[in-house]
Amino acid sequence: MSSNPVAETVASLLPRAKAELTELVAFKSVADFTQFPKSESEAAASWIADALRAEGFVDVALLDTPDGTQSVYGHLPGPEGAKTVLLYAHYDVQPPLDEAGWTTPPFELTERDGRWYGRGAADCKGGVIMHLLALRALKANGGVPVNVKVIVEGSEEQGTGGLERYAEAHPELLEADTIVIGDAGNFRVGLPTVTTTLRGMTLVRVRINTLAGNLHSGQFGGAAPDALAALVRVLDSLRAEDGSTTVDGLDATAVWEGLEYPEEQFRADAKVLDEVALIGGGAVADRLWARPAVTVLGIDCPPVVGATPSVHASARALISLRVPPGVDAAEATKLLQAHIETHTPWGARVTTEQIGQGQAFRADVSTPAYQAMADAMAVAYPGETMQYAGEGGSIPLCNTLAGLYPQAEILLIGLSEPEAQIHALNESVSPAELEQLSVAEALFLRNYAG
Repeated sequence: MSSNPVAETVASLLPRAKAELTELVAFKSVADFTQFPKSESEAAASWIADALRAEGFVDVALLDTPDGTQSVYGHLPGPEGAKTVLLYAHYDVQPPLDEAGWTTPPFELTERDGRWYGRGAADCKGGVIMHLLALRALKANGGVPVNVKVIVEGSEEQGTGGLERYAEAHPELLEADTIVIGDAGNFRVGLPTVTTTLRGMTLVRVRINTLAGNLHSGQFGGAAPDALAALVRVLDSLRAEDGSTTVDGLDATAVWEGLEYPEEQFRADAKVLDEVALIGGGAVADRLWARPAVTVLGIDCPPVVGATPSVHASARALISLRVPPGVDAAEATKLLQAHIETHTPWGARVTTEQIGQGQAFRADVSTPAYQAMADAMAVAYPGETMQYAGEGGSIPLCNTLAGLYPQAEILLIGLSEPEAQIHALNESVSPAELEQLSVAEALFLRNYAG
């Protein structure tokens, strides 16, 4: 990185950043309180509130949101008449999955092969640290030239909408000229990227019942309708032969216009096994950023170990459907539910329940904030030009903020590049990315102030 005072300050602060991220990762802040204690999330929120106060933030508050979680808010006043920038991150994390599958404990930040491993290191506790680093670098080099609001959400991974509902009820709280969402990522390590679209999502739970109770498969199998087999048929109907998502009435032909994603790079990023084909048709970017994608998240049925020779009376599944920009998530939910009901075989009884939803997002890239970020990233990443990419994931809050503040410019950056393996085993963050993105954010705030 070229030498400049902001970059030098960020570099000097990296050891402190690692120590702070270690503390933050140690909180088991999964916002599913049936799995992890609520006290872990509350402790993480308190840690962030204390960190904001230490940086001179005022009006720091733990906001009790309608879904039973806490978001952390703070305001750092800037010069009189300055623009206002809202910085977003979230401190809740995905469950660690199989802890035995982690090379090192998921809630202990561990350095290995030049990366820092731990649940939430990239998604998105690292984003909290990124914001702090950027602000500290500016404070050490002439001050922060804008008004800064920080909001750190406590339930983003659960999709329960607590902060969205809170923002709607208190629209003045998060109002800003520009919003920087620190929950995306570069296309690859070292390639500065702003995410300009997000797929929306819907979660639907489906239950199929066929019998009053399980039956002996020897005595009744062959004529008694098996609920698990019926569920398998339904789930299979959601994909074409090539693996493309096929929900009746839902368009799956859109084409992505922007940064392309070479198939071999995707295979490497996704760690697809040799000889296993990718699914779907069209370019990889089309499949990830422009078209719907269904995923079966879980199935309730007996495990293989301990299974009995039974015809099953009931079976359940949780289905995720990602929807691209231009598709209304509520309409997609209706189409998915109708598809499931239509494709349930043998007259089996089927019920569907929507348990989560978020709209897709598309940013306006023709605004001054995007030029300010492009200039900042050119300095933070010498020799590279800022790229625009889509993101297959969903951040429902983006649309809430866009609706509440239509004049606001929204940029998505972050630490979740492919090697980070967010949501998977052995999640990690690149300290080089943390350093360069913190520099970029600091320089963006300076550029944007004008």
